[in-house]
Amino acid sequence: MNRPRHIAIIMDGNGRWAQEKGLNRTKGHERGAQIVRDITKYCAIHPEIEVLTLYAFSTENWKRPKKEVDFLMRLLDRWLQKELPTYQENEIRFVVIGDISKFSKNLQQRIIQVQDATKNFTKLTQVLALNYGGRDEIIRACKRAAKEGCEINEENFENYFDAKLGDVDMLIRTGGEKRISNFLLWRIAYAELFFTDTYWPDFTSKELEKLIEEFKKRQRRFGGI
Repeated sequence: MNRPRHIAIIMDGNGRWAQEKGLNRTKGHERGAQIVRDITKYCAIHPEIEVLTLYAFSTENWKRPKKEVDFLMRLLDRWLQKELPTYQENEIRFVVIGDISKFSKNLQQRIIQVQDATKNFTKLTQVLALNYGGRDEIIRACKRAAKEGCEINEENFENYFDAKLGDVDMLIRTGGEKRISNFLLWRIAYAELFFTDTYWPDFTSKELEKLIEEFKKRQRRFGGI
């Protein structure tokens, strides 16, 4: 039976969820942050899930209105301050992938502090993809390998990524769109794909559980018969 060791989620639909309720888009992001907590806690007690990777802010999201981007940066900072006890109580290791050098110094420092404070926890690794793009990660990995004068191959390539997480087993996208959107391009080579119309602020652990049950029934051939 398939084991959902690594689940990755493209959290889509915050803005549309808010607009359909006549709310400002920022309310959708605030509600979405609460769902991140719920899903992370569910994954932390699941006996088979080891890694949860969440697409929080892409390299393309800088194209959004400055007001919304500024709000997202403040929300992330507040969220990291508030969530540290959640990580500690649930023994969750926090990791970031992506180029955080574009963030403010204070936010960079906050990210590093939370990573350091949780680095020894092993129940679950929660990964936030921040200022992340799959192509960008591959290019930066190639540059690191070239700088070290190393020859890269399929076995050692991930050593040059932002974090060594292993292949994705389940890739889920909420919000009704059916695109990969430059997410984890190397690691999803053999991932099973799931698309749900549910907006991220309405996504629940019960729906995730149903998707996991469907995943377990799928036949994964990895190119074989």
